[in-house]
Amino acid sequence: MISMRPRAWLGAAALAIVLAAPGHARAEEPKGLLETIHKHITRTSTVTDNGDLNPYAVIVAPVTAGKIRKGDVLVDNFNNLSNLQGTGTTIVDYDPATRQTTLFARLPQRVPNCPGGVGLTTAMAMLKSGWVIVGSTPSTDGTTRTKGDGCLLVLDADGQLVAAWAGPDINGPWGNMAVIDRGATATLFVSMAGFDLPGYDIRDPATGYPVTVNKATVLRIDLAVPPGKPPAIVARTVVAAGFAARADKDVFLIGPTGLALAGDGTLYLSDAMDNRIVAIPDAAARTDSAGTGRLVTKDGLLKRPLALALTQAGHLLACNAKNGQLVEVDPATGKQLYAQWIDANQAQSPPGNGDLFGIAMTPDGKGFYYVEDDVNTLMEAAR
Repeated sequence: MISMRPRAWLGAAALAIVLAAPGHARAEEPKGLLETIHKHITRTSTVTDNGDLNPYAVIVAPVTAGKIRKGDVLVDNFNNLSNLQGTGTTIVDYDPATRQTTLFARLPQRVPNCPGGVGLTTAMAMLKSGWVIVGSTPSTDGTTRTKGDGCLLVLDADGQLVAAWAGPDINGPWGNMAVIDRGATATLFVSMAGFDLPGYDIRDPATGYPVTVNKATVLRIDLAVPPGKPPAIVARTVVAAGFAARADKDVFLIGPTGLALAGDGTLYLSDAMDNRIVAIPDAAARTDSAGTGRLVTKDGLLKRPLALALTQAGHLLACNAKNGQLVEVDPATGKQLYAQWIDANQAQSPPGNGDLFGIAMTPDGKGFYYVEDDVNTLMEAAR
């Protein structure tokens, strides 16, 4: 069984909406999603029997397969019992219909063909064929001083490991995946934030901060998915490159994290180090790198944006790392519509600082799931 923890706080500030500019939200203007969200519900603890904690990835199952029911919420853990980052090996499965939480997978700390071992990140997806793919950015001491290159791990729908994908273009699979799933074929987009990243104690003398490396990429992975067999990589293409990444003692590393794919083929990416969201055009079809893409929006309400999600209206939701706000952006105009405190824990400064990571829309598109690192819980935001 997975232990349940009581919610440590819930204040009115958690529901407050912060407007981007005075008088912006007028009655005649169309509403964004966040304006309709009034409930934040604790669904389950994400702590497992082996003590893993620090929830990162959040995905909603597209199908029923193996242990998983369609609509289940899968959450992985980045830390182990000792709270060392880059050492978490577990994925939990929350069933909204029964409100039961079970252990979906517990991986070994060391996996052949996965350089450095296992430390599960925000990079996770489930295909319509039932396969679960999750990123590993491992460490042995909880810091980037011992970071391995990592890999992408392939699990069947019963949580059993069947393959590990590694290579020179895979290093620190970090951010939430964007996916195109056609059934017999699929395409994954994964940010890679680990290239040549030194330990956090290697400082830039000009700034005093850990050294910034401008080598992070977005890798497109094209898959064949044969009936009854694990997916196989048929092509890999770097579709964006040159993003900044930096080691960090408190959050392991800072780098490109959020990925969301629009219907027109534009891939949106949250560039945490430069506090912006950018667009990569023709992401599914392009044969070369778009560099760091086209600027969509920067600064303002964004406070080191992490995971991204697309609403039914085509707006972007971005989790802030440096406070407990979720920011809604219209990517067509680049306008930041507003932010809502979804984690207003006063124990951090600013409230909710460092608590937010993954996000996924609910199947009806009217709300979203997210995790709170401070209390290791899966949350649901609803109307």
